[in-house]
Amino acid sequence: MKTAIIIGATGLVGNIITRKLLDDNRYVKVKVFVRRSLQISNLKLEEHIVDFDKIELWKDSLGGDELYSALGTTIKKAGSKDVQYKIDFTYQYEVAKASAQIGVEKYLLVSSAGANNKSNNFYLSMKGKLDEKVQLLPFKHIHIFRPSILVGDRNEKRLGESLGIKIAGIITKIIPAIKKYRPIEASKVAETMIKSASQTLTEQIKIYQPEEIFNL
Repeated sequence: MKTAIIIGATGLVGNIITRKLLDDNRYVKVKVFVRRSLQISNLKLEEHIVDFDKIELWKDSLGGDELYSALGTTIKKAGSKDVQYKIDFTYQYEVAKASAQIGVEKYLLVSSAGANNKSNNFYLSMKGKLDEKVQLLPFKHIHIFRPSILVGDRNEKRLGESLGIKIAGIITKIIPAIKKYRPIEASKVAETMIKSASQTLTEQIKIYQPEEIFNL
C-alpha cells in the first residue's frame, strides 16, 4: 500500500490525479499540499493548506512513496513572468528537492511538449530548466511527462486557450507530421502518470514525449 504526495491538486491534471488516487486501492493515503481546500471528504485524503513561500515550515510532512508535481499557472493569471516562474519553477523544484531529501523514491512531473532550456520561448525555456534540474535530484525514479495542449474542464475560462485548442486540433489533422502535438485530454495524462508509477523500469529517468503519453 502506497502513499502519494501531490502538489497542484487544485489544477486541471492535479485534481484528476488526486481523485483517481483516492479511488485506487493501491494507495492507502493521498497527501495534497494546496493553497486552498479541495473541499473533498475522503478518509484517505490528508490535506495540508500551505504557503509555498515558506516550505521550511512544512517540508517534513512531504514523506511518502511518490510525488506527483502538477503545479502551474498562466502568465495572465500570475500577472508577470517573475510570478509565473516562481510558481512553475521555484515552488516545484523546492518541493521536489525537499521530498528527495527525506526519502521519497519516485517523482512524476507534468512538463510540456517542446520543453527546452535553450528555447527563446519563456514558457518552454522555464519548463526545460525545471526538467533538467530535477533530474539531478536523488530520486530512485524520475518520470517527466511532456504533453501537448491540455483539454479538460477548468475552474476558470481561458478564451484564448480554447481557441488555440480548436485550431491545433484542426491543424494536426491536416498535417500528419505534427499529429503527435494534437491536444490531449488531461484525464489521459493523469491516467498515464498513475500507470507509469506502477511500472518497473530499469532506467532512473524516463521522459514521456506527447506520442508516448497517448500510447501508454
